[in-house]
Amino acid sequence: MNLAHVHLLLNHFPTIGTIIGLGLFLVGLAAKSDDLKRASLVVFLGIALLTIPTYMSGNAAQEMICKSPNKTVCTDPGVSRALIEKHEGSALLAFAFMEVTGAFAWLGLWQYRRIARLPRWSLAAVALFSVITFGLMAQAANIGGEIRHPEIMTAQEAEAAQAAGEQPLGRALGSFVVGKTWVWATSETLHFIGLCLLFGIASLVDLRMLGMMKSVPFSALHRLLPWGVLGFGINLITGMLFFVAAYDQYTTNKVFQWKLALMMLAGLNVLYFTIFDDPWVLGPGDDAPASAKFVAASALVLVFGVIYCGRMLPFLGMAF
Repeated sequence: MNLAHVHLLLNHFPTIGTIIGLGLFLVGLAAKSDDLKRASLVVFLGIALLTIPTYMSGNAAQEMICKSPNKTVCTDPGVSRALIEKHEGSALLAFAFMEVTGAFAWLGLWQYRRIARLPRWSLAAVALFSVITFGLMAQAANIGGEIRHPEIMTAQEAEAAQAAGEQPLGRALGSFVVGKTWVWATSETLHFIGLCLLFGIASLVDLRMLGMMKSVPFSALHRLLPWGVLGFGINLITGMLFFVAAYDQYTTNKVFQWKLALMMLAGLNVLYFTIFDDPWVLGPGDDAPASAKFVAASALVLVFGVIYCGRMLPFLGMAF
């Protein structure tokens, strides 16, 4: 099993998940049900996390299909390299909007916990970006289907795919990151800042759950969570810039695959501290329940694992 299999396993989830989340959201609006709205936000957040390995494993699938020495053509004469790169660019745009949708979904869940309602502007943002995301996901999925099923293309579309000469979004962005030395250096700096934000906030929350700083209620630490999520967002953006610039260095790197898996699990921990009641009810001097302590301990291990794998990419993974 390789990452191409992972892509085949995951590639339908972003599109179908967006449909499910949008359906729940619209029903929640019509029924004026906060429970359904919150459920839809959880779906959007989950799909946003799942879209990360879905997109990245797509580049690994591309590597498996196009194994020629210069990788400009595909070994299978029935597959168009230009169409694959068009799918990659379309998927990158859909990925970006999916992550924005997930960010607004998390913000809505965080605000609901603090003020016991979902602000209208947050709902409006989720509605707007989820509709756009669905359209982009459907387009990316359609282009992906054309790669192995040229029979669904019209003659004009097939000719255009073969004659495509413009540089797709993903390759254009990668060339920009590599071609401008300041972009990579700036992204490295921002990546470190984002990591400090994420690790700092996560450590405060986790240590409180484990019994330190008992005089601080969790509601006070809860206010800091957006800064931690901001750090994750900075890391995601800069990390994607690194990935699109040199994806072949990452898709073949086992350490990066471990880092990606640990990131997904850490994201689930953030969801726990956002929506579950166990940590929220902790006041000054209260001891956290065993479930919260377990999540906090595992979160610390996961964050350390992400940092370690990221630092060891050039050494253990033998890349770069």
